[in-house]
Amino acid sequence: MGKYSDTLMDHFLAPRNSGPLESPDATGHAGTPGRGPFLILYIKVAGSQIVTAKFQTYGCGPTIACGSMLTELIVGRSIADCLQLTTETLIENLDGVPAEKLHSPALAIAALRDALKCYDPSLFTQSY
Repeated sequence: MGKYSDTLMDHFLAPRNSGPLESPDATGHAGTPGRGPFLILYIKVAGSQIVTAKFQTYGCGPTIACGSMLTELIVGRSIADCLQLTTETLIENLDGVPAEKLHSPALAIAALRDALKCYDPSLFTQSY
């Protein structure tokens, strides 16, 4: 096997759900445009389920693949299930990400958390 898995390469070469989403219910950002890699995640929600997701990114192949895989993982899932997704989830679903590219799944998950926080800030408040 090469440096990247077949699954990662497939999502890099033919990304799913790439591009802006018209009238999203929430938008999540990770990274800083103009200052390295960044990922923007757009979601539409019906009830408590994500029904549509798209992403835009500026980054390396693994970052593109992570954005693509993330959208496939979250569409059709409840918000509660999406809150449980981790960088490890993305790595497993892409059949691995090289150690020097671990910023890629972290960026995608950060954008997901930001989108969910934008959609419902109470998801991230803790009561003591």
